[in-house]
Amino acid sequence: MIKVSELTKRYARTTAVDHISFEVEKGQIVGFLGPNGAGKTTTMRMLTCFLPPTSGAATVAGFDVVEQPMEVRKRIGYLPEMPPLYQEMRTTEYLMFVGKLKGLSGTDLRQRVDTVYERCAITDVKEKLLGKLSKGYRQRVGLAQAILHNPDVLILDEPTAGLDPKQINETRDLIKSLAGDHTIILSTHILPEVEHTCQQVIIINKGRLVATDSVSNLQSRARGAETMLVEVASRDGALDTPSVRERLEKVPGVSRVTFKETRARGSTFEVENRKGSFARGDLARAVVQAGWDLNELRPTSVSLEEIFLQLTREQAEAPAEKPKAKEAAQ
Repeated sequence: MIKVSELTKRYARTTAVDHISFEVEKGQIVGFLGPNGAGKTTTMRMLTCFLPPTSGAATVAGFDVVEQPMEVRKRIGYLPEMPPLYQEMRTTEYLMFVGKLKGLSGTDLRQRVDTVYERCAITDVKEKLLGKLSKGYRQRVGLAQAILHNPDVLILDEPTAGLDPKQINETRDLIKSLAGDHTIILSTHILPEVEHTCQQVIIINKGRLVATDSVSNLQSRARGAETMLVEVASRDGALDTPSVRERLEKVPGVSRVTFKETRARGSTFEVENRKGSFARGDLARAVVQAGWDLNELRPTSVSLEEIFLQLTREQAEAPAEKPKAKEAAQ
């Protein structure tokens, strides 16, 4: 649905986006992450035909953003970080105006406006001036205009900025409900939001692509060696935690065992496997054969925030690549 190849944007001597390439499949929700100034907004403006790229190519729904910008615009809904609202218009007036710009009319226009009222929870402000709305309501009206014409692709830049926790959850549920029928690129600084909403993550830093993968695969890469949480309980009273730790350390492939805590139902240990080993089955057998109860055995999760910081730090510490011959000559 979206294909980006060596996309680049330069401003004089500054390179905002530097030869990035990625693909987004139809129906996916993709989190687009990066520090401030990483090039996220510039990339989204090129995909929405607000900015022409310096070099490279991008297609949206099969149409080239340079050669066929009007066809691209018909198939995208865009919510920039600052919603494009006319302060002197009322909500209904504004949505009717935007709908007409997007080619809707008559009954279709009215039905779509009614639909976005409900989906974005803005029915109670439909007759109010946009300039009098709170930031949260302005954000929701901006989202309503983005989905008004039921586009194939949604590009959302900080869609939950300024919303309270309840509104954030409602917006997150709305975005998830749009997946499948719509392909969504979601830029946000709220990393748990990406973990709960997105199937794929694209991370850029200093204009360059750092990683593009599923959240689970990125977590596996960040962990390196797999780390498990094992909760063990005694069948006949108190559990001898040193004995459990010693028994787990003898399991093939285990490199380290750390006691974490004791709760009413059992004791928890963190077990780190050597890279490339898969010790889950052996761990379970070791516990059961020792006569203990295995209450829980699961891999620990690495937060997206930890992954993001690790990957951007690795890029910052990596030596800079020499410029390509063609670029060096410029």
